[in-house]
Amino acid sequence: MEVNSNKILIPLAIILAGALIAGNFYYVNKSKTSKESLASSQETAQKALDYINENLLPEGVTSSLIDVVEESGLYKFRLKIGEKEYPSYVTKDGKILFPEEGINLEEKLATTTPTEEPKKLTCQDIKKSDKPLLEAFVVSQCPYGLQMQRILNEIVKNIPSSAENMKVRYIGQIAGDKITSMHGDEEAQENLKQICIREEQGDKYWKYIDCHIKKGEVESCLTTAGINKAILDACLSDNSKGLKYAKEDFDLQTKYQISGSPTLVINDTLFEEFDNSTNQCLWEFGCRNAEAVKSLICCGFNQQPEFCSQKLTEEQATVGFSENYSSGSSTSGGGCE
Repeated sequence: MEVNSNKILIPLAIILAGALIAGNFYYVNKSKTSKESLASSQETAQKALDYINENLLPEGVTSSLIDVVEESGLYKFRLKIGEKEYPSYVTKDGKILFPEEGINLEEKLATTTPTEEPKKLTCQDIKKSDKPLLEAFVVSQCPYGLQMQRILNEIVKNIPSSAENMKVRYIGQIAGDKITSMHGDEEAQENLKQICIREEQGDKYWKYIDCHIKKGEVESCLTTAGINKAILDACLSDNSKGLKYAKEDFDLQTKYQISGSPTLVINDTLFEEFDNSTNQCLWEFGCRNAEAVKSLICCGFNQQPEFCSQKLTEEQATVGFSENYSSGSSTSGGGCE
């Protein structure tokens, strides 16, 4: 008769391993045996084998003994069922059967190495300059891009002179005679509009952003910010002009290999804000709040100006369009790609 050892392995392993885990061991010989008269290894192993055949295997199936050796004060024997071999142990007095392989307590078990916490960005890690520049790459309808614009706008409102040390740049591509963006043409055109305002009416850029990040309105915000619409329309309609400004941003996007909004570059060096696997902030001074980004800018100075000592809010900025700077709840990292 052909023996299906796979079917036998399952009940045998379950019965033996279950007994071992529960702390109950099979008594191979329940009769009293003198401690002074230990049976031979072959006899003891055969006694264990008989017990297995009589009590643990299905009717008509038997195991055979391959060999037996003494190991660590026990008898280790190998039995065969069908085509498979199984190692087991039995005490020298033939009373207790230990199924399967034992565990060597002198060998260290393989352990999972704890994941090291990523190194935090410190002020010392940032390249210094007499006039540092923070470049924030965003797209105008990305909720997290709006969050970063809100943070930068908050800094400018409290420290107007800091505007000289930051520049919002835009992510996209040029296809033929128009720009494209990750969220479609409407976003691409708003990107170009903000680029033109930044380049040709820079003193009104943050006024426009301060209005636009609230509800995403355009025409009313152009009026509120005092934008010269004739100058803006000329920039938007003159492809060689508007696209030239956009291309400068897109070339830098390629240089720094930027794909997500927002991405921050300080003094020509890109610093990731969050660890991709844990979503943990990688800056020692925090992430996504005005104080943290101000600190990033200040760390880029050879000699920090007075405004660096001015404390700004550490509340997390609101994501997306909102009337309020902060919703009062903490926000983890996020971006648009």
